[in-house]
Amino acid sequence: MSDQPPDILVRLDSQPDGRRIAHVTIHNPRRANSLNSALMERFVERLEALAGDPALHAMVLTGAGDRAFVGGADIGEMAGLEVESARQFITRVHRCCEAVHRFPAPVIARINGVTLGAGLELAAACDLRVAADTARFGMPEVHLGVPSVVEAALLPHLTGWGRAREMLLLGEVFDAAQAAQWGLVERVVPAGELDAAVAGWLASLAKGGTQALRQQKQLMRAWENLPRNEAITAGIDAFACAYRGTEPTERMGAFVAARAAARRKT
Repeated sequence: MSDQPPDILVRLDSQPDGRRIAHVTIHNPRRANSLNSALMERFVERLEALAGDPALHAMVLTGAGDRAFVGGADIGEMAGLEVESARQFITRVHRCCEAVHRFPAPVIARINGVTLGAGLELAAACDLRVAADTARFGMPEVHLGVPSVVEAALLPHLTGWGRAREMLLLGEVFDAAQAAQWGLVERVVPAGELDAAVAGWLASLAKGGTQALRQQKQLMRAWENLPRNEAITAGIDAFACAYRGTEPTERMGAFVAARAAARRKT
């Protein structure tokens, strides 16, 4: 196991067209990549810095090693909290999840292992989730004397209220197949195929315009809190605003030209 101290590791991959993909790894493998206050502060700082890159096309979030995505928040630290420090600690958890949920580019959760508590909340804040078939999931906070809070509020939107109640009240750990059945993850693959699955999604995202993807994500965030008619109006505004940039005319022009060329060949 790596002797590197806990940290948030960032790798940027540049594409031939100038776009970039960020690979963010929560590195605390000795403690199942659990999140303490220092790591959470660093996580938010790293994501805020990445969010300012207009060429960033997507982000992949994962945990170090093959044991855990994020095993939860640091129980050792939580055991010593009192009312005000508990408020500060859980607010840090929320800020991490919010940094993912509001990240301007699509975020893929590469779920490589145990995903519990704050780890599952972090995964829920991502846009797409693919899990190794060896991954395990759960919200066991009630076993530790506290409720599941902050981005646990996202879970009913993914699973429905019945499944969310089962997760949050029983606190049981379940496997990746059940997570997929409940809608917590979009795909489950053999552990050895996890990187290939992520690469496939990145290839699909590469077909979309960077600004179009960002606008789509922003619009979907708005839909979460808008009544139907307002959501439709927000979509009309987003469609019109897309034409402030060059992506629609460039991409549609290329599509029309390619179609015309294909017709000439026939």
